[in-house]
Amino acid sequence: MEVTLGNSPELIAQAHIIRQQVFVVEQSIPQQLDLDGLDKEAVHVVVTDAGSLVATARLVQRDKWCAVMARIAVLKQYRGAGVAKLLINALLSHAAKVGLTVIEIHAHAYLRDYYQHFGFHYVKDVETVGEHPLIEMRYSVK
Repeated sequence: MEVTLGNSPELIAQAHIIRQQVFVVEQSIPQQLDLDGLDKEAVHVVVTDAGSLVATARLVQRDKWCAVMARIAVLKQYRGAGVAKLLINALLSHAAKVGLTVIEIHAHAYLRDYYQHFGFHYVKDVETVGEHPLIEMRYSVK
């Protein structure tokens, strides 16, 4: 598996392909909710396997110290293989390198325990997107 970070137009286009499949096709989330206009300012991570797209996520810096991790998507055939861990660790490492102190995430509620293993802490229930209840969680960058 190859992990690439950046915000080039090519990387963003690859992220969109993965997100379209996971969010719009599989989870029935309206595409306009996914395409929120923040992709150009975000740092994206894309995972590939022998050149094939596998997974993506992004980090949008809110201010000097805080960023939001979002759009975490793993293609169905790669789920359960530790790919999401690659995405999350890559973005947490990047956050530490650029001096961020807090990472927020709005995660599917059923993933609360999963994100707690990385050190995220539950803050509150936030909204329902499509039929998916989301919770806010925070991570303190060391």
